Amino acid sequence: MKRSLERLIDAFVGLPGIGRKTAQRIALYVLRDRDGVARELAQAVTEAHERLHPCPRCFSLTEDELCEVCADKGRDHSLVCAVEETGDVLTLEQSGRYRGCYHVLGGVLSPIDNVGPEDLHVAALVERVRAGGITEVIVATNPTTEGEATAVYLARQLQPLDVRVTRIARGLPVGSDLELADSETLSRAFEGRREV
Repeated sequence: MKRSLERLIDAFVGLPGIGRKTAQRIALYVLRDRDGVARELAQAVTEAHERLHPCPRCFSLTEDELCEVCADKGRDHSLVCAVEETGDVLTLEQSGRYRGCYHVLGGVLSPIDNVGPEDLHVAALVERVRAGGITEVIVATNPTTEGEATAVYLARQLQPLDVRVTRIARGLPVGSDLELADSETLSRAFEGRREV
């Protein structure tokens, strides 16, 4: 039993933001489960892993051919918000203030971690802009050193393509993640965006 319990705890510790004590509490809760939560959790994780795939246009996750945002004809497809991860799309959508489309980069430039432009979906973003119809790209990377470097790199790649490139305003605290911001902070960040 101890080996199985340790393996379960280690699996939870591998998740972002989960320390050893929290992982242990979650593991013991799941094992005490009398209402089928453990089975439901396992089934939901398996189903999501099998069904979800990157949208071929924006790289957010979807079960369909295109994600809901890319398929929505009511969205402003001339406006594209470049974000680091799919979690950022979910956060921005929850704010209800943005009606454009997205482009998930898949991370940020990080020479220390050997992450260069070829490891991100930068070329796909450049091709989307080059194909026409996009008038503005809003760079909404996190306000970290890597996020700022990625924003500057994107601006340099996109400016020759005659598209407006803006950066969300500093309504977000430095060193924080988009997914931790509230709706009002995100709203102010969009309203105060500036040229890169």
